Amino acid sequence: MRSSRNIIVIAAAIVVLALIGLGVYQWRTGDGGALPSAQRPDEASASSEPDAPAEPDWCPAVEVASVPGTWESAADDDPFNPQANPASFMLSITTPLQQMYDIDEVRVFTVPYTAQFRNIQTSRGRAEMTYDDSRAEGTAKLSGELRFVAETCPSTKFVIAGFSQGAVIVGDVASRIGNNAGPIDPERLLGAVMIADGRRENGVGVNPGADVTGVGAEIAMQPLQRVVSAATPGATMTGPRPGGFGVVADRAIEICAPDDAVCDAPQGVGNAIGRARDLVAANGNHAMYATNPAVIPGTTVPEWTVAWIRDQIERS
Repeated sequence: MRSSRNIIVIAAAIVVLALIGLGVYQWRTGDGGALPSAQRPDEASASSEPDAPAEPDWCPAVEVASVPGTWESAADDDPFNPQANPASFMLSITTPLQQMYDIDEVRVFTVPYTAQFRNIQTSRGRAEMTYDDSRAEGTAKLSGELRFVAETCPSTKFVIAGFSQGAVIVGDVASRIGNNAGPIDPERLLGAVMIADGRRENGVGVNPGADVTGVGAEIAMQPLQRVVSAATPGATMTGPRPGGFGVVADRAIEICAPDDAVCDAPQGVGNAIGRARDLVAANGNHAMYATNPAVIPGTTVPEWTVAWIRDQIERS
């Protein structure tokens, strides 16, 4: 009987995670340039260095690619003027950057993807795309954008940032880049910012804010995959990222609010049972990154992130 009650409590906690998504609705006040033709021996220049490939005029010095959280994007959204969800948390970061820089200098691209999380507990949830499929779509679109710009614009460098489900996507792509298996070379990545990352691990990447003792929900809940699948089919708890962030770990920023069940979930089944009600009570933390003063003391997450990205741009 005790075991049955424990499973029910765990399942309830999983449903809470599904409801807050890995990204909840915010409650807050070209064509490529051609290579130069080969030089004939009688046209040798004074320099022995080969000419750099020509680039289209639109190529920016830096591209900032943003990935919104669950219910904060759409597959057909405008990547340069997102309209799918006017309350999307990532707009609090991308809009100031667009105001600071001309698009020819810094191209701010918001990845348009379905951004859903199927949950059989509600009629709306049953009609949505599964988390696995949504995440795969977002990952493919982010990787495709980075690869396209990198190949078209050989001098462009990149910053990638995401919230919640978008943070998982950004973290996965940053991990691949850092382990030399990504869409761009590691030296072209100026940095990655993961806000409320469901695969966050303590000691992996850089934490600029408050100490958190838990781990990402996808790590904490991995041993309970069967229970997770019963509540939210198509939501694979993938555990920690193999290889972490590799050679880009020093510029992989992990931001997590204390007691946010998405990125600061308790470790261990017994602890999860004991804290299930606490997780339910604290789930609002996931929706307060725009204003929560406990995440990064002395500032807000959007202010800190915009300043950090701007610093990487100015130093590049």
